Amino acid sequence: MNDYLTLVNAFSLLLLLLQLPATAILLSRLLKGPWRCPPVTPQQSTPELLGTVSVVVPTLNEALRIRPLLSGLSRQSYEVREIIVVDSNSQDGTPELVKAAQRQDPRFRLITDDPLPPNWVGRPWALHNGFLHTSPASEWLLGMDADTQPSPYLVAALLKTAIAQGYDLVSLSPQFILKYPGECWLQPALLMTLVYRFDPVGVNAEQPERIMANGQCFFCRRSVLVSVNGYTSAKDSFCDDVTLARHIAACGWKVGFLDGAKVLKVRMYEGAKQTWTEWGRSLDLKDASSRSQLWGDLWLLSAVQGLPVPILISFLLFLPTVQLTPSPILLLLGLNLLLLAIRFAMLFAIAPSYDRAQAKGSWLFWLSFLADPLAVLRVFLSASSRPRQWRGRKYG
Repeated sequence: MNDYLTLVNAFSLLLLLLQLPATAILLSRLLKGPWRCPPVTPQQSTPELLGTVSVVVPTLNEALRIRPLLSGLSRQSYEVREIIVVDSNSQDGTPELVKAAQRQDPRFRLITDDPLPPNWVGRPWALHNGFLHTSPASEWLLGMDADTQPSPYLVAALLKTAIAQGYDLVSLSPQFILKYPGECWLQPALLMTLVYRFDPVGVNAEQPERIMANGQCFFCRRSVLVSVNGYTSAKDSFCDDVTLARHIAACGWKVGFLDGAKVLKVRMYEGAKQTWTEWGRSLDLKDASSRSQLWGDLWLLSAVQGLPVPILISFLLFLPTVQLTPSPILLLLGLNLLLLAIRFAMLFAIAPSYDRAQAKGSWLFWLSFLADPLAVLRVFLSASSRPRQWRGRKYG
């Protein structure tokens, strides 16, 4: 028994050495939360905003989910000069839906992007084509994804927030719409891998390489995109939003990542399987990160998100055989109880970022911490390989 306890104590000490510095880093990030910028709120248009924004939407077989976006964009006020939908030869009727919207709102314009060049990923290529077709009279460009559902006051809110706070680029964290039990359980755990790795939404990162962004709602000064040659710096990136935002920040422009749950919703994927497969491919952000940063993030996630649940389950299974006298074992138990408490607190913090009104099994959201080891595993799997298929396109 003494040899067994010695071995357990030694293993506990190793885990403590792994987890303690990671916990300190996590706390240093989360404690910035009280000083973050407030959420973006709906704003009414005012005359000086007339025709200042061009909207670009990349599409590829989006007929099943683009209707709410088209409807939401048509309800934006006169600050929107044009809405350019860049379609990549969809075969499911997407262009017909855009043409129908155009008959109701002449601001819509449908174009087809050129064949995908070597070393380009489809999404940044479509966005780059859209950028090249925007009116030089527009001061801002708003890139949006087909799965988004904007409030009628979204663009006015973006404009007034960016101008008031001096941003050159703003992207928003949306409110996620959940519908099925599996995604209610898995999606918050995957989102937490981003929350743990970066400063809270609304905190301006001091270093360009720590900036977060969301291409579902990417609002940038047109002059800034002109200066960086559009999307070319992110042409081969599967996380082009973060890659481009970090490049723009490194060039000296002011970049913000703000809470947009009050003005933007998104229905990303259908069910846990699609969430695991599609979103999981880009969660590592390796295309926007150095190798050292990537492996540092993987260490942090393993220590503070991946390990607490297995460690605490192990304590429950083997507690009767372990003497909880002051020892590395007891310290390890206390540390992981603290990490679990932090995880629960973060669930309450991110709850407003979810629309679970129509979700089946919405209570599984509160058990998403049990999916944390799987979420961390997904980031590891994504970091170890490059996607071969993305949004209907195949890559070598």
